[in-house]
Amino acid sequence: MGISAESLAAKLPADFVLGVATAAFQIEGAVAEDGRGPSGWDAFSHQPGRIVDGSNADVACDHYHRMYEDVELIHALGADSYRFSLSWPRIQPDGRGQVNRKGLDFYDRLLDQLLERGISPMCTIYHWDTPLPLEQAGGWLNRETAYRLADFAAIAAEAFGDRVHRWVTINEPTTVTLNGYGLGLHAPGIPHLFECLPAAHHLLLGHGLSVQALRAANVPGEVGITNVYSPVVPATGSFGNELVVQLYDILFNAMFSDPVLLGRYPQFNPLLAPFLAYFHAIPPEDIALMNLPLDFYGMNYYFPSRIAPGPGPLTGPHARPEGVPEEFLDDPQDLPFHMTGWPGYDRTGFGWPVAPQYLGVALAEMARRYPALPPLYITEGGASFTDVVVEDALTGEPEVPDVKRVDYLGDHINAALEATAPGGPAEGIDLRGYYVWTLMDNFEWAAGFSQRFGLVYVDFAAQKRIPKLSYKWLQSVTSLRSAVEEAPQRLS
Repeated sequence: MGISAESLAAKLPADFVLGVATAAFQIEGAVAEDGRGPSGWDAFSHQPGRIVDGSNADVACDHYHRMYEDVELIHALGADSYRFSLSWPRIQPDGRGQVNRKGLDFYDRLLDQLLERGISPMCTIYHWDTPLPLEQAGGWLNRETAYRLADFAAIAAEAFGDRVHRWVTINEPTTVTLNGYGLGLHAPGIPHLFECLPAAHHLLLGHGLSVQALRAANVPGEVGITNVYSPVVPATGSFGNELVVQLYDILFNAMFSDPVLLGRYPQFNPLLAPFLAYFHAIPPEDIALMNLPLDFYGMNYYFPSRIAPGPGPLTGPHARPEGVPEEFLDDPQDLPFHMTGWPGYDRTGFGWPVAPQYLGVALAEMARRYPALPPLYITEGGASFTDVVVEDALTGEPEVPDVKRVDYLGDHINAALEATAPGGPAEGIDLRGYYVWTLMDNFEWAAGFSQRFGLVYVDFAAQKRIPKLSYKWLQSVTSLRSAVEEAPQRLS
């Protein structure tokens, strides 16, 4: 049983932001309407065998046509903030040159609706939907894409800079690099393994150039970046295991946060040099751009990683170790490490271990590694589970009793608060908020519609929204906190 809504509301600092997050490609649909161009993910999702359930995001949640309804759900939830992303191909179909006015108009309407309801907008400039012409020209393996992203950031700043309270330049460069260009599980779908490292560098360069563009436009909103973080532990006590843990930690975590927060790429054991040789010849001016000062840092947390040396077994009784994220079950045989299971942990629908205590570990590691860390938001946290729609015995209305998600969210938000409280292992971190992934069930990338993360259940055939128990639980947290904050005023 997780923490109650009453207990969590009482622990939340008065200025702590409770928000919800989405991404344009996963919810908007309308992929060929009003001048939107195709993205790399459009092309990828239409290739046979790429998406687990054979679906695509052509309609997704139809948010493009149902935006007002969805904003009302955010408002009724009592969320302080909404983190959304801009569809790059909807605003700039070719990834360069001409701007699509109808694309800008959609986000104008969204921002106005949010602000009218007192919801603070957090805008992600790039959440993986690279315009197809740029992807076909090499995507993030092509340095030019970083400069095109900076141009797009300048367009966004000019159009929306007066209304966006917080800007995220890029969401999870780790996932774009490793799943997209390393393993080929995401768009563009070509497994380059360690030859994907230029993509990591160009993404971080794109971040720095975008920060520069936002600052040049004098946007009043705060500027940051969001990346995923996974604490890494060895499966055994061998030296070889410790070595591959360091390699995995660099590839998943430090390779993306060190340049941004420390102004250098990670230091590593010389035995790892063959895997990371690319980073020896990085121009110092690139590093300077990546290390521009930020107003906040966004951290996404989903699960810890347990790593063993050598390639993972693909046949036999241990071919599918319990608690290994689904996308890592078929690790390539020429990788020097593999993920192993987490026995004893509950698992999400993706097979991820439910481990809120490791969110505390992640925050503690961030505090230790980055003493000058700016204020931090947990910009994504959530879980997929098998959700079932049932009929309420009293009202006859449909409901979704997602108790596991209620416990997951309560335990993780509480773990973050405790870790950063005075005396906690990450007390030096200025934790400003937590954004739930996600507002509503959506197109979950390579998993299609097979994984549901939402606070709101979406019947994709009928496009009907059904708030789940987790939505109502979070709604209770926000209303109880509001009551606590307003009480002294009523008594005065």
